[in-house]
Amino acid sequence: MTEEEPKPETKPRPTRRRGDFFGISALASALLSGLAGERLSESLNSGGWVRVVGLCLTFVFLLIWAMYYAPAVVAAYRRRRQTAAVVVAAPALRAAAEEAEQWMIALGSDAGGMAAAEWYSLNESGLRELLQSEKPREGIADDFARICDALEVWYLRRSAPLALLELSELLQAVADASGRRDLVELAAARAATAYRLMGDLESATNRLGVSDNVATHSRTAAALTTRRHVERALLHLARAEQSPSGNDRDEAVLNARDRLDDARLHRPGPDLAAEVAIFINRAIVQLYQQEPEEALDQLRSAVARARAAGDVSGQAHAFELMGVAAWMQGSPHEAKRWWRHAEHLYSEIDENEGRARCLQHLGSAEVVANRREAARALLEQSARLRTSESELLTKYLAAAQDDGEPPVVADDHRTRVAVSWIRRLLGDWKAHFTGRR
Repeated sequence: MTEEEPKPETKPRPTRRRGDFFGISALASALLSGLAGERLSESLNSGGWVRVVGLCLTFVFLLIWAMYYAPAVVAAYRRRRQTAAVVVAAPALRAAAEEAEQWMIALGSDAGGMAAAEWYSLNESGLRELLQSEKPREGIADDFARICDALEVWYLRRSAPLALLELSELLQAVADASGRRDLVELAAARAATAYRLMGDLESATNRLGVSDNVATHSRTAAALTTRRHVERALLHLARAEQSPSGNDRDEAVLNARDRLDDARLHRPGPDLAAEVAIFINRAIVQLYQQEPEEALDQLRSAVARARAAGDVSGQAHAFELMGVAAWMQGSPHEAKRWWRHAEHLYSEIDENEGRARCLQHLGSAEVVANRREAARALLEQSARLRTSESELLTKYLAAAQDDGEPPVVADDHRTRVAVSWIRRLLGDWKAHFTGRR
């Protein structure tokens, strides 16, 4: 017998032994009292009192025996009911989880990216209803979490923070019901992302703190630590965007850079998706620091890794930022070339938010060049693709529609780029979050 194999139980548990004793005692009392009463009746023409005493003892022993075994019987009954419920519900949940996970891997890739986007468009509401209809309990946590992971990717792609927050709350309920501390940690980190996208940086910071203190020694700790470092970097960048130029903004950008360095050090092994995300976000930091040439170095590395991973979305995002860097270097023609290329890649995988950003970049460039008609066409197309309002887009549309001299609209390409990192991270980290059986 190996050390890993459980050793058979050689001694009965004390409670089981005592229960057996009282059961045997009840049987013996009934037999003996009946026999003694019968003998006394034959010899002394009495014995009824012996039967009464024997029946009382038998009842007492049976009552004690029942008290010992009743909890075990009730627990077995409950387990049987739970197992029956899981047998009914688990197959549908398992099938949905496997299908959603397969399409999540394809989303944003050069192998079925468009088909994956179409599948999510058709099935997202059904997946959400399935999660909402499931009663939080043990036995469904892993499949439930896999569907949540897949929907998170879609909601980030669609810029839907409210749906992402609801997803976090559903996962939190299942994590509490099943005692899964690793899922509590993941739910808190997911809520932090949702709050950041809604602009509530204080709530995002608080939820990250909760995630820090839940399951720091679980088998998912390395992946979630990396995610928290990147999320904190994005929070620092969001604070920098809200701060006027000066020491506060510079400090926030430096903090973001430090957190990205920490993320790279703590990532769970070689991970192309994580490296693409980190390189892209380091480039954004350097754009904030007015270092476009250094940003281009980071973006070239991101493109190389995204190509190796078959990640079209990652390539498109890097090319989009290359256009921002070229614009900062005073090369508008090169910038527009990169934005057109990025817009083409986004359209190949039906990533409308990315297309909308690129069209906004191109439209704003036409506004700056005082080509209002071309600017209006591009900016209106961008507005149609947007799923959320953009203050900057509204300003450029107003500038493009003005008949007089074009007003001065702050060129904010550098600070308004979107940071869609989690979609690429989740593809390779899903094994850490869902391989928990």
